[in-house]
Amino acid sequence: MTENIHRNIPDNRGNSAYTCDPELARMLGIYMEPSLREYMTPAFEEMGTLVGDELETLALEADKNPPVLHLRNRNGADAPRIEKHPSYRRLEHFAYSHFGLAAMSHRGGVLGWPDPLPPIAKYALTYLFVQAEFGLCCPLSMTDALTRTLRKFGDPELVARYIDNLTSQDEAKHYQGAMFMTEQDAGSDVGAITTEAHCEDGTWRLYGDKWFCSNPDAELAMVLARPTGGDGGTRGLTLFLLPRHLEDGSLNQYRILRLKDKMGTRSMASGEIVMEGAVAYVVGEQGSGFKQMTDMINMSRLSNGVRSAGMMRRSVNEALFFARNRVAFGRQLIDLPLMQRQLLKMLISAEQGRSMVFHTAECLRRADGGDDEAAKLLRILTPLIKFRTTRDARKVAGDGMEVRGGCGYIEEWSDARVLRDAHLGSIWEGTSNIVALDVFRAIRREQTLPALSHYLGRLLGEAGLDESELTTFTALLTKAVAAAERVAGSPEDEAEVRRIASALYHMTSAVFLVWESAQLSGDFRRLALAKLVLQYKLLPQDPLEVLAPDAQAVAELLTEKPLDRDVAARLVDAQAMLSAAGVAAGGSL
Repeated sequence: MTENIHRNIPDNRGNSAYTCDPELARMLGIYMEPSLREYMTPAFEEMGTLVGDELETLALEADKNPPVLHLRNRNGADAPRIEKHPSYRRLEHFAYSHFGLAAMSHRGGVLGWPDPLPPIAKYALTYLFVQAEFGLCCPLSMTDALTRTLRKFGDPELVARYIDNLTSQDEAKHYQGAMFMTEQDAGSDVGAITTEAHCEDGTWRLYGDKWFCSNPDAELAMVLARPTGGDGGTRGLTLFLLPRHLEDGSLNQYRILRLKDKMGTRSMASGEIVMEGAVAYVVGEQGSGFKQMTDMINMSRLSNGVRSAGMMRRSVNEALFFARNRVAFGRQLIDLPLMQRQLLKMLISAEQGRSMVFHTAECLRRADGGDDEAAKLLRILTPLIKFRTTRDARKVAGDGMEVRGGCGYIEEWSDARVLRDAHLGSIWEGTSNIVALDVFRAIRREQTLPALSHYLGRLLGEAGLDESELTTFTALLTKAVAAAERVAGSPEDEAEVRRIASALYHMTSAVFLVWESAQLSGDFRRLALAKLVLQYKLLPQDPLEVLAPDAQAVAELLTEKPLDRDVAARLVDAQAMLSAAGVAAGGSL
C-alpha cells in the first residue's frame, strides 16, 4: 500500500496557494502598511485555501463548459442571453461578492476595512485568485477599470446613477463592466475606428460593429465612437458609456451576434456585437475619448500583468511541488541538476514579474495621491509590464507543463489550461509590438525615462550594496538607459523597440529585487535573484562556455527560505559580472 501511494503522480490539490508561497508573505510585509497587512492576512489565507481546492475545481469545470449564446426564447421571441455554467457563476460570487475585488478600490467597507483599500491589497488577492481562474479576471479587471474611468471623467450625475451598482457586493444588484473597442478593419489602429455616434433629439446613439468584446452582456461598457462630422484619427473619438438595459428595463439597441471559440479563457464569454442606434452617454470631453479610454486600458494592462505574474507563480508552485515529491532514477527530481536549472529559470521570471507588479502597485497608490514622479513611473512601468511579463508567462507555463511530463498535457490537470490562458496576456489590450512601441511613446512624449532612471538610481543607493555590486548595477543601468534614449530618438531604430524594452524591463526588475532585498533584514534571496537576472538576461554569455552555478546554492534558493549573503554570493561570480558588464574593478564605463 505504501509503495502504491509512493508511485502515484504527486498532486498539489488541497494545498494553499498562500502558504506554499512563503515569499508572498515577505513581499506583502514590504509593500503593505503593517496594520493593514495584519488585518488582511485572514483574507489572503482564505483566498489561498480556496485557490488550492474549491476554486481550482470550479475553474476546471467552467473551462470545460463554456458559455452559450441564446438569441430567442422557446416561443420565438427575441430574448438574447448568455448562459454561463454554474461553476463560473460560483467563481463570480467569490470574486465580486465575497471578496469584493471590483469594489475595494472605490469605496470603504469591503472586507470590513473602513476606507478604500490600496492597489496592493486588490492586486495581491487577484494574484492569488488567478492561480485558479484567469478568464473571470478579465471582466473583473474591466469592471474595476470602468468604475475608475467613470469616476475620473464622467459627469457627476452619470457617476451617481451607476456607482452603487458597480461597487455593490450584492449579486442581485451588482453591475459588471466591459470595454468595446476592437473593430475588424481598425484592429490595433484605434484611429481607424468607424463606429459612429449620432445625437438624435438630444440623445446620443451608436451605430457600428465591434469585433472582439469580452463580457459582451455586461450591464455597462465603455465604447469609443466617432461623432458625426468629427475629426479623423484618434482626435475625433469620444468615449461613451453604453448600458445593456435602458431605464425602462428594455434591452438597448445592440445585438450580440455570436460568441468566439477561443483557444483559452474559455470560461468567459467574448463575442461580436452590432450597435443599431444604441443609447449611450458621453464620458468626459468630446473628442478626448482616446485619451480617456487610455486610462482604462492602462489599468487593464496593469491588471493583465498581475494576472500573468500570478499564473507564473501557479506554474512555479506546481513545478516545485512535483519536483519535491516525484522520484526518478532513484532520486527526487529537485535534486537533479537539469531540473534545478529549469526550476531556477522559471523562478527568476516569476519573481521578476512579482516585483514589477507589486512595486508598480505602490507607484499607482502614490500617483493617485498626486505624486508627479509616481505618475511618470506608472506611465512607463505599465507598458513594460504588459509587454514582458505577459510574454514570460507563456514560457514559464510551458516549462511548468513539461516538469509534470505527459500528465501536464492532459486536460484533467490544469497545466494545459494555464498554458492556453497564458497566451492571451500578450494579445489583450495591445499585442507585444503595439505595447513595446507604447513604451517608447511614453519616453518621447512624456519624458518618463529620466524619471525612471533617477528613481532606479535612488533605489540602488538605498540598497546597501557593496562597491562591486553597486558598480555593476549602476553600469548596466547606464547602458540600458542610453540604449532606450537612442531608440526613442531614432525612428530608424524602431525594429529594436522590443529588444531594448526587454532590457529596460530586466534592468528595472533587477533594481526592484535589490531594493526589496534591502527591506528584508538578513535575507539576501532577492539580491541573488537580481544578480541572476543580470547574468541570464542582460550580460553577454559565450554559448560555448561551461557555466555551472553552485549546485548547493541553487538547491538552497529553491527551498524558498531566507538566504544568507554567503550562499547568495555563491550563485554568481561578482568579478565575472563586473568584467561582462564592461567595467574594470574600481573603474567605470
